[in-house]
Formats: sequence, structure tokens, C-alpha cells
Amino acid sequence: MPRSPLQLQLHHLETHSRANGPGLRAVVWVQGCTLGCPGCFNPATHSRRGGTRVAVAELAARLLAIPDVTGVTISGGEPLQQLPAVGALVQQLRRQSGLTLILFTGYSWTEVTTRPGTAALLDQLDVLISGRYLAGSDPAHGLRGSSNQEIHFLTSRYGAGDFATVPEAEIILSAEGDIRLTGIAPLKW
Repeated sequence: MPRSPLQLQLHHLETHSRANGPGLRAVVWVQGCTLGCPGCFNPATHSRRGGTRVAVAELAARLLAIPDVTGVTISGGEPLQQLPAVGALVQQLRRQSGLTLILFTGYSWTEVTTRPGTAALLDQLDVLISGRYLAGSDPAHGLRGSSNQEIHFLTSRYGAGDFATVPEAEIILSAEGDIRLTGIAPLKW
């Protein structure tokens, strides 16, 4: 019996964003998070039942075919709760492109570095932003949703100055007429 391809539970793929990292980026939001940070501004990503299952190889091919992007940002939900699929996706992107790779996680740096299997993932990323969202802390800045979150530069491709100019929010109007609010401090309706 053939083995089924590795799949990721995807919440949404945004093909062009400027508020989720430096430059023009594709953004992958995974579906599913059990951390339960009070005040999280992306609660639609929490349930494991939402989203769409997509083969990692198919998602990588879609990302690699997007014109003009300089990088991919992976957020959620909680990417590390789908570590095998996210790790395979990052590995394929790193191997097949010059795209920069940023990953957001609600886990602390200590939790990330002691979690089995994360060392291989960290070796493929340019930046990891870690820490649970804390509502009511200092306002969002430099891709940190709350002041306790930490930015870990894992390669020399980015530095703190690159994050200072990233907009905190953006409004995206799709070709189909859908309006999406995104960024680290998305606007509220």
C-alpha cells in the first residue's frame, strides 16, 4: 500500500504581504493551536478541525511559483504543533530557493530548543519569533505582538533594523473582492 504524502493543516495562504516580515512575503498560517493565549488576535486558527489539508510538496510548489516574493513567513495557529509537516516544508523551501524564512511560535525559546525535532527546523530558518502573546503588554513593534516575545536571528540575512520598518498592519483586497486584515497588530473592524 503506498504511503500517503505528508500533509499540513492550512488555515490560509497569503501570496503577497508586507506586514509579516521584511520585503514582499508569502504567508502560511497553519490551522490548530492549543496554547490558548488570552486575547489572541487570530482565534480562527485555533481549532484543529478548520482549514484545509494540503500536501507539503504541493504547498511548497505553490509557494515557489509565487512571483516577486523575497521570503515566506509561517505563523498560525501554532506551527510547532505540526512540526513534521512544517519542518518538511521549510526544508523544501530552503533547498529549492533563495527565499528567506521566518517562523512565529507561541512557545518560548527554551520550549522550542528542548522540543524534540526542532533543531533541524532551526537550522533551516533565518528568524524565529518566540513567546506567547500577552494581551495588555507593551504594544506591537518590530513583528512582536507583545513585548515579551523575542526575535532570534538565526542567520545573518536579517538584523533588527530590517524589522523596524515592517508595517504593523495592512489591508489586503483580493481579486475576488475579499478584504483581509493582517500584520502583527491588525486593524479591528
